[in-house]
Amino acid sequence: MTTETLPTTAPGPYRITPARILRSEWHKLRSLRSSWTTLASASVLILGVGLLMGTTYTSDGGDSDIDTVVLVLYGSLLAAPCVAVLAVLMTAGEYATGMIRASLTAVPRRLPVLWAKAAVLTATVFTTMLATCLLTFVLAQIWLQDTDQAASLTDPGVFGAITGTAVGITLLSLIGLGLGALLRSVPGAIGAYIGGVLVLPQILAALPYESLRTALAYGPTRAAAALGSATPSPGDASTAGALLALCLWAGAILGCAALLLRRRDA
Repeated sequence: MTTETLPTTAPGPYRITPARILRSEWHKLRSLRSSWTTLASASVLILGVGLLMGTTYTSDGGDSDIDTVVLVLYGSLLAAPCVAVLAVLMTAGEYATGMIRASLTAVPRRLPVLWAKAAVLTATVFTTMLATCLLTFVLAQIWLQDTDQAASLTDPGVFGAITGTAVGITLLSLIGLGLGALLRSVPGAIGAYIGGVLVLPQILAALPYESLRTALAYGPTRAAAALGSATPSPGDASTAGALLALCLWAGAILGCAALLLRRRDA
């Protein structure tokens, strides 16, 4: 008796291609109301806090030493967890609904699904956050133009810091995506993000060890903050160092998620 080897890809119009996997993940993202709710919430937080800072700032308030971009885009600290929740829902949310079984049945190699999710998330979050940060900065400067925080997009380091803010939020969201794929639980992944990325570094920073504080400068949140500053504070990582560290954090977590995705059942 002989057995036939089934083709690994469907013939004709039903072949699985990277472009079709990307289109599938984009369709999933845009068809969910929660996707646009979380993205809109993040944008509103950045814009709202930025306008509040701009309209209430006075030159004699004692905040003249604060980086202008950091001051205007302070809402990014609140927006990043919102976007991380969206990222968790893209992976862990599919395990909660059972959709992941259909996705992995359609794409038996599995890993292209994860990479497509990461690509769609990156493009969506970066584009949205960059547009929001640019709009917030320009509008806030309407009220700041007669103060010591007046700045222009063409000033040294300003546009780079605004772009860095969007990059930082995007890479933090990829960490959330990886945690969702690793833990397969929406509450668990959100809790891990809040506890491990946001809270734990604050606790460790309170310990009286200088070497630990130096290492924490390359943690996810501190690295993202360094990317969003036109004039980095003493003790912060350099722009290149912060970008590399944040990429390594996101890459390591996504790499672990990819390894387990290949080995575990859906």
